[in-house]
Amino acid sequence: MDLTHVVGQNVHRLRTAAGMSLADLASASGISKTTLHGIEQGQGNPTLSTLWALATELKASLGELLETPASAVEVVRAGDRRPQVEGDAVSARLLHRIRLRGTVEVYDIAIAQSTQHSEAHLPGVEECLVLTHGRVTVGPADSPTDLAEGDSIRFDAARSHLYLGHAVHNRAVLLMVHPES
Repeated sequence: MDLTHVVGQNVHRLRTAAGMSLADLASASGISKTTLHGIEQGQGNPTLSTLWALATELKASLGELLETPASAVEVVRAGDRRPQVEGDAVSARLLHRIRLRGTVEVYDIAIAQSTQHSEAHLPGVEECLVLTHGRVTVGPADSPTDLAEGDSIRFDAARSHLYLGHAVHNRAVLLMVHPES
């Protein structure tokens, strides 16, 4: 499904969940009802400012408008086409969305050329790893994924998982997302 249809479905879903009419959202976000209808039908090509205005009025993040709902394990390759938006000075490519109420710990990690098995963390804990250098295998122990530089993975860490470095020097940014207790 292309980005315009994904955005349209997400805007419609979020608008309906918020109990807003098409006219109410159009008025509140400062866009015409016809334009909003076209966006929801997947026929529009909204600008970044239009998307921000819609996200603000829907009390949603920009990512909620751009991405299809996530699965339990999500791998993004460096060359994958992902939702991307352009502004005057910033270009943003969405890698992962992680819903949270709790704490995010951010780690700079090195992964040696050996295997580390990690037991399951507490229920609700997720890990998101972005490989910045090298080549690794990481993810749930029953279905780990090979990653190259620039690839990323998000998975449920309440399952046994593993890390294995293949290159001499492997580095990554690891986010551990802990739910509210």
